[in-house]
Amino acid sequence: MIAKAAALTALVAAALGIAGPVQAGAATELPAANMEAVLKAAQIDPRRTDSTQTPGAHDSVLLVEQALRDKGLLDAQWVDGYFGTTTITAYSQYQKSLGYTGIDASGLPGRTSLEKLGAGRYTVTAVLTPGSHVTYHGVTLNTRTKAMLVAAEGLLGRQLSLTQGSYNPGGVDASAGTHDGGGAFDVSVAGMSAATRTSVAEALRQVGFAAWIRTPEQADWGYHIHAIAISDPDLSSGAQHQAGDYYLGLNGLAGRGPDDGPVVNPKLTWEEYQRG
Repeated sequence: MIAKAAALTALVAAALGIAGPVQAGAATELPAANMEAVLKAAQIDPRRTDSTQTPGAHDSVLLVEQALRDKGLLDAQWVDGYFGTTTITAYSQYQKSLGYTGIDASGLPGRTSLEKLGAGRYTVTAVLTPGSHVTYHGVTLNTRTKAMLVAAEGLLGRQLSLTQGSYNPGGVDASAGTHDGGGAFDVSVAGMSAATRTSVAEALRQVGFAAWIRTPEQADWGYHIHAIAISDPDLSSGAQHQAGDYYLGLNGLAGRGPDDGPVVNPKLTWEEYQRG
């Protein structure tokens, strides 16, 4: 009799278009926000001059934007799957509400903030973490960046000499803050031919770096190779902008000129490179 009553209740609910009682033990599966996709969009979308969305990121970005909207941080008109400057600002405000400061509140999503924002709303998949700080070739990097550099050195069959690493706030004025966070380093090109410099930049690009050969004609610096690990969650705002510009075919400098580095297609993150 009880079973019949429950069945009747469910039928009536269905007929009226209302939700019936949740069965004991039943769980609603939450949608998934892909962190790889969100990070890529958060680097590229703010640097675009149009509203083109980063391929494959729409659904995940939308989940994040809906959560920001419901916290009163993002107006509904910007909940569109495009991680532009308005969404960056809203995400930065959310990070600050968690007590984050500096680079940790730059608007670039990290694992912890993404998971807290999505509590009860979405799960986070394809998680990226920068890892711990390590010393490699005499400079500070994180373990993700080191692994990427080791892979590039393997392609080249040689080790590289680094003149500046990551987490170096205010270290070199000409760097414009790009080394303040993770994922950044400069390579010495002393003794390298022009062809060798190009091959080094190409290998770095192949494993997931935005890398350019810098010349004295560009600014007050000597020849070197500047590299930014794409999608490093610890990127400074300046490095984040350079990664986005690299995807858009630009040179990563303030003037936003055309990319003058070796052509590598497709442009890959470290995780995409590892997946082949």
